[in-house]
Amino acid sequence: MPNPESKSSAQQEKRPATPAVSGCFSDGTIMELVYHPEEPATAFALWRDGRWSIERDYGLPSGERLIPFSPNNNVIKNDVVVLPSRPVEYGTKSELVADLRRFLHRYLDVSPAFETIAAHYVLFTWVYDAFNEVPYVRFQGDFGTGKTRALLVVGSLCYKGFFASGASTVSPLFHILDAFRGTLILDEADFRFSDEKTEIVKILNNGNVRGVPVLRTMINRHREFNPQAFQVFGPKVVAMRGSYDDRALESRFLTEVMGNAALRGDIPINLPSRMREEALALRNKLLLFRFRNRNTIQVNGALDLDSVAPRISQILTPLLSIIEDPTAKDALRAAATSADEMLVAERGLSSEAQLLEIIKELSGEAHKFVLPIGGIADRFGSRFGHEYERPITPRWVGGILRRRLHLAPYKSHGRFVLSLDPLRLNALYERYGITGATLALDPWKSEGGEGDLGTTLPI
Repeated sequence: MPNPESKSSAQQEKRPATPAVSGCFSDGTIMELVYHPEEPATAFALWRDGRWSIERDYGLPSGERLIPFSPNNNVIKNDVVVLPSRPVEYGTKSELVADLRRFLHRYLDVSPAFETIAAHYVLFTWVYDAFNEVPYVRFQGDFGTGKTRALLVVGSLCYKGFFASGASTVSPLFHILDAFRGTLILDEADFRFSDEKTEIVKILNNGNVRGVPVLRTMINRHREFNPQAFQVFGPKVVAMRGSYDDRALESRFLTEVMGNAALRGDIPINLPSRMREEALALRNKLLLFRFRNRNTIQVNGALDLDSVAPRISQILTPLLSIIEDPTAKDALRAAATSADEMLVAERGLSSEAQLLEIIKELSGEAHKFVLPIGGIADRFGSRFGHEYERPITPRWVGGILRRRLHLAPYKSHGRFVLSLDPLRLNALYERYGITGATLALDPWKSEGGEGDLGTTLPI
């Protein structure tokens, strides 16, 4: 590492010193922590006025002096968080992406489409803080399918990649994510204990949108409870065997299923020592990419992801905004469509979808816009009752309508009925993949003359 430029004076050395990792300042300066393990030494790589330099501290206008984390910090010296050592020229953006793909292909066996997506996701992690939403990447499969290898290879290139596992205690995860603001690389993300699962799911649920910290209760030196907000926003790369029950969380992942084919013959069974050196060389190139692009890149709202659910479009548009290669754009759009179709299919197997199917069927038969809950429960029980280990009652059906579908039955003439709101129900039919004719938007112009909102389907 070059000798840091000396800016110190007796007056400067007396200024308050605060350990820091990185920062983007209002004058366009970008500051990043760099680490050279052979010395060992840490310093700041600074980007100002189109040029970079290595310096040992950075003074703020307030008089505060920022200093780099110590090279003896356990997180740094044990490669829990991987860092670059200095900026290095990378050529063009397409040349850098090609270098990333070659590295991934050399050590990782994934589909060509996902190899392309993973290379651009690595690039995205280095400028993710220019956006307000981020997607996650997941490697899914049984043991022995290469999930951990995928994390090691992809994670070694990501911006401030922070390696952890589901066996880790949760407190360090919150503190390191809050301090380093990098990429969480999480192995064994299925979790064995409910408490761990709850805490990590908080990170995953809150970490894909800026400005949604996780609050945790801390105790100060006076033994007073002092809630603290931990910033967990940032890219995540996880490996797990199964899926999460929360469909909203599932929609955040770009998933590659591992182990569907025999391992390529050119993939080394054991990672060679040169892999670490190659990864460091690429991180150095990626650092210069961040310097040149962080302050100018922005989300492109004109990109075409209208064919998928708004949530999927929201989190994938930032990633799509950094992609220039048409083939890579097509691969990401295909992944978005596949994820959207899978979510719709999963919804279609749920109790809510079955209930909507019955409602749509009954409303079409009766040509009415009010249905009795008892009639819905009877038809539901005869069609799907054998799939449930409990009796299908009007009370149970009403609970699903209220709590899961947010449709409110009401009491009319001594029995509970459901008013069929065409706008709301047609949106639910589309969301849950219920096909067929939809309800007329104007119930008074439905087939057969004026609809009678006060008449219900007989039980």
